[in-house]
Amino acid sequence: MRAAVVTNSKFEVTDLPAPIPGRGQVLINVSRCGICGSDLHVRNHADEVAELSAVTGYDSFMRSDQSVVLGHEFSGEVVDYGPGCRKRWRAGTPVVALPIVRHGDKPQLTGLSVEAPGAYAEQVIVQESMTMPVPNGLSAEHAALTEPMAVAWHAVRRGRIGKRQQAFVIGCGPIGLAVISMLKAAGVRTVVASDFSPRRRELAAACGADIVVDPATDSPWTAAPTRGRINGVTDILDLGFDTMDRLRRVPNLPWWYVFRLAHTLNAGPSGPVIFECVGVPGILDQIITAAPPLSRVVVVGVCMEADRIRPAMAINKELDLRFAFGYDPGEFRDTLHLLAEGKVDPAPLITGTVGLNGIDAAFTTLATPDHHAKILIDPTSNAPTP
Repeated sequence: MRAAVVTNSKFEVTDLPAPIPGRGQVLINVSRCGICGSDLHVRNHADEVAELSAVTGYDSFMRSDQSVVLGHEFSGEVVDYGPGCRKRWRAGTPVVALPIVRHGDKPQLTGLSVEAPGAYAEQVIVQESMTMPVPNGLSAEHAALTEPMAVAWHAVRRGRIGKRQQAFVIGCGPIGLAVISMLKAAGVRTVVASDFSPRRRELAAACGADIVVDPATDSPWTAAPTRGRINGVTDILDLGFDTMDRLRRVPNLPWWYVFRLAHTLNAGPSGPVIFECVGVPGILDQIITAAPPLSRVVVVGVCMEADRIRPAMAINKELDLRFAFGYDPGEFRDTLHLLAEGKVDPAPLITGTVGLNGIDAAFTTLATPDHHAKILIDPTSNAPTP
């Protein structure tokens, strides 16, 4: 099969032996594969990521001197099965799969390990138990976005956001755009998106953002209505006074039970939910400094460098800091069906398509935010540029 192999940051399109599915595995023909921001990063910084991954318990992450086929956002069609499969689907069935396979008793990350070649190729191996048929005639292009959209859906679920809470999305790259789409699918009424790039602000609006802000000229924190929102620490103190004044007007009321009930039901005052989708040093401290009190900050952007925050600032505001990564099989399946049922439209994210020979050009143009968001690879295409 033809595949794009990266070694020491350089891509080469070459012929590789056709992959053979192992026990419990399925061979699929790749229909489309998305280029992920993590692919851009590991092309030049694989060793740094590998060291971090080893500390967290995964020691098979790709190294820069290894020859690796990237690609973990893909859709395809069933070709053949390995031993021990239930053979759930006929050959030609459109499918997507979580990008993880098991060799023996060891999991491998598809497209991010030399042990699990990815979908920058004509064919890729997937685990049958992690594979799902594409429903409702969903296109191969949109099905390939199941993986990045699942990352966004997991982040939204980590945010535990209510429909009436305000959402702020800081950074409108592909993951920020996906988060915006998923917030609107979840019924969130007010989504404020912020990015310096005019092109990304345009895409944010297309994905459903209610308010789009250029942080070079306007503050996202004042762009949404502030009436009724806790905007400062004094608002919390005033709320305490007002609540106690009302409760103690009721004779013989054990007012402390009202507070206990509010704690049990998690019904106390809350701020907006903020999604950090930039992933560069300094942005998290900026958000902590500017965020309204009682906000929940969900960190989705992957910062690979050391960073500094001021914990006292977050403590004084009682901010809730959460980190989001990946998804579970249920979230992956639910995302696929949200796409297939038309509840989420990923079309604004897709800004170009290339063949295997166009991957290097795609990586170059994705290094800047001026034109593209998500570029797909079509292994059957000869397109040299997106």
